[in-house]
Amino acid sequence: MKTTDATVLDEPKIRGRATDETIEPAIESRPRPTTGVKEAKIYIDGKFYSEANAKVSVFDHGLLYGDGIFEGIRFYNGRVFRLEQHLERLWNSARSICLTIPMTRQEMTEALLETIRQNHLRDGYIRLVVTRGVGNLGLNPEQCKNPSVIIIVATIALYHEDFYRKGLSIVTVATRRSNPASLNPAVKSLNYLNNVMARIEANLASADEALMLNDAGNVAECTADNVFIIKHGQIFTPPITAGALQGITRSVVFDIAGEFDIKVIEADFTRHDIFVADECFLTGTAAEIVPVVKADGRMIGNGKPGPITTRIIARFREMTHKTGKPIFD
Repeated sequence: MKTTDATVLDEPKIRGRATDETIEPAIESRPRPTTGVKEAKIYIDGKFYSEANAKVSVFDHGLLYGDGIFEGIRFYNGRVFRLEQHLERLWNSARSICLTIPMTRQEMTEALLETIRQNHLRDGYIRLVVTRGVGNLGLNPEQCKNPSVIIIVATIALYHEDFYRKGLSIVTVATRRSNPASLNPAVKSLNYLNNVMARIEANLASADEALMLNDAGNVAECTADNVFIIKHGQIFTPPITAGALQGITRSVVFDIAGEFDIKVIEADFTRHDIFVADECFLTGTAAEIVPVVKADGRMIGNGKPGPITTRIIARFREMTHKTGKPIFD
């Protein structure tokens, strides 16, 4: 599947052309500012605005304090992929932080679908945001009486095509994943500074992505992705209790592995286990499924995307093109 425009969130370093079997990203990436949609329409609290006129108050606590939640959602071939699971996680995040979403799930579904229709797209990415709303400069959320809902549709690719063809390099960073006892990673909140600081470290190390450990020194996740390793034909991934987000694409990998009769084990592991793994890959809604071929300067496996990873990616592509909530009835 190809699109005419896509905003690239992370540009790769210059690399040579792939000469072996390649893995294509689901959405082609061509740099373009903001949404990458011509005459984009953005939904804010029941109304559609042009990109230039889409504004929120400077007193919104989502801006002032990162007080709010969000979901990143993909749609492919005129269908929204795993929409119900995304909305379930959104409502769970809202409940955890005592935030009332000012619409029903059915109303949210229709608003989301209509936003895609307004932007005349069949393939792309949705950013669904719910903020605490406008309050005063105080911290108390009781000052915010009306939560805001924002829906942005874009054509993006988290990584450049070369990453899917040749794999990522990751580096372990000093920034530890937030302890669930302080700010639980299960809540997909607007406060992503923990992830941003890790991303900065990866940038400074000239790495493609940052590997984040938890306070126990075990692998938690990357800045925007869940982590999987493969050893002796079995797949391993950190448990949610390690500080990993309960990713939607993560759950898809469990489904695919079941189809292939490959065992997936949720277990704590360290970066040593990544060094000696046969294969490694990351998953996320924006990232999709992307191979990792180097960690902290050490080659993983033979330094190329492995056969199990390649099979999982191929099956994932099939699922995204054939399943999901129809946008255009």
